[in-house]
Amino acid sequence: MEHGHRDLTTLPKAHLHLHFTGSMRPSTLLELADKYGVRLPEALKGGTPPRLRATDERGWFRFQRLYDVARSCLRAPEDIQRLVREAAQEDVRDGSGWLEIQVDPTSYAPHLGGLIPALEIILDAVDAASRETGLGMRVLVAANRMKHPLEARTLARLAVRFADRGVVGFGLSNDERRGMARDFDRAFAIARDGGLLAAPHGGELTGPSSVRDCLDDLRAARVGHGVRAAEDPRLLRRLAERGVTCEVCPASNVALGVYEKHEDVPLRTLFEAGVPMALGADDPLLFGSRLAAQYEIARRHHAFTDAELAELARQSVRGSAAPEDVRAKLLAGIDDWIAS
Repeated sequence: MEHGHRDLTTLPKAHLHLHFTGSMRPSTLLELADKYGVRLPEALKGGTPPRLRATDERGWFRFQRLYDVARSCLRAPEDIQRLVREAAQEDVRDGSGWLEIQVDPTSYAPHLGGLIPALEIILDAVDAASRETGLGMRVLVAANRMKHPLEARTLARLAVRFADRGVVGFGLSNDERRGMARDFDRAFAIARDGGLLAAPHGGELTGPSSVRDCLDDLRAARVGHGVRAAEDPRLLRRLAERGVTCEVCPASNVALGVYEKHEDVPLRTLFEAGVPMALGADDPLLFGSRLAAQYEIARRHHAFTDAELAELARQSVRGSAAPEDVRAKLLAGIDDWIAS
């Protein structure tokens, strides 16, 4: 099979799985930590990604702790603006024409004057960065499954209220080994009734059953990760038939020990089963690679040809909440890339 040599940073694509704090540049984290006198753990200082392993409880807590320390360095509106602007710049550099950034505004509320002001500051920052960089950019509001489902409902109502200000979807993140998906069914019903895309995490740290729960209980239009569906052929068929896009994050999967090595991530299994995928970077701050690098992994470790990589890019665009004109433009750009 021919390995392609076209430049993957010029392949137009959509980025559907990027967490807010996790999108930060390591150099920015160092500067903000310095600004606020936050002592960073060694793992966040080195410029090389920390050794992580989330498959055991301790490893997941360590991952969360590093994430929380990084998040504590975002305290003022200008920090939020900088984070979003830099995330947009990085995405543009990687060929992204559309970014849906995922955020739980609860985490930023204490420093930013409450939940509503926090979301307004985030949405204003997204608007400004989008205008400045030309990148289409929207927000997924994500509830935390470690917290009470009532909090998720509050967030869902808030997300719906801001649907005309740039919120396009509703997510559910954090450790899927805790809290049943169905505990959050009311929150997702509120979001779906308000016209938002349901995009919960599933099929990362636990097996195919968590993906089934996302479909059955939350009526997911997309699944964050979803890779473990590869273990269940019937589930793969169901995802393919319904056109449910899996937001697959290969570098993250290996960094967190979901799979031992890059070759083990079931990209081919999903692709060949006809399950639409949108490759994503998840948390570049902690995993050390951004969007184009995920396509590089598909090329290098899974022998995806340029034609297949173009198809992955198309799947990312089709799975997005981008308006018709943006989609058409990106899809035309993908055709040009493969024709060149």
